[in-house]
Amino acid sequence: MCVSESTGGGTRERIKAVALELFTEQGYEKTSLREIAERLNVTKAALYYHFKSKDDIVASFVEDRLEGMDALIAWAATQPATLATRRELISRYADTMFDGSQPSVMRFFEQNQTALKSLSSGQKMRGRMLELAEALCRGDDSPAAQLRAALSLFAVHTSWFAVRAPHISDDERRKLALEVADELLAAIGTQPDA
Repeated sequence: MCVSESTGGGTRERIKAVALELFTEQGYEKTSLREIAERLNVTKAALYYHFKSKDDIVASFVEDRLEGMDALIAWAATQPATLATRRELISRYADTMFDGSQPSVMRFFEQNQTALKSLSSGQKMRGRMLELAEALCRGDDSPAAQLRAALSLFAVHTSWFAVRAPHISDDERRKLALEVADELLAAIGTQPDA
């Protein structure tokens, strides 16, 4: 089977889905392009047509996430620095986390943190997370506010792997994550100056 551009963006998406599955099952470092090609039942050359390396595949996951995060950061910059804005921002962020393939992407990020630290795409993701945390605590630059903002994002992320209730639905998981995040966000901007 030959993978060609005539199959459209679907081929790239299939490659990304299979790579994500393998990276999560075996780990980024232990997965080869050959294994990805074999799982897809294509030649390595056909895979190279779309992605030159594993790093390129990971970069494509990250670019998808970065676009969404950039939109959230830009939106937040146009809003007042209020609790209502913080709540809306974390809710919109949770929407992106609970949409489509994002749970699989987050499991990949969580299970391959060491590999991601050395990739430029992993460093970009970290930078955007810091920008998003800054947007959440805008108007309160105290260390406590910075920590609360970062932990509110972490509450949304960790809901995928820290909450181990076997029968919890995605909606329940999202609601729980936002409740915890709200407890953290509610304290931002309420502390008297030292």
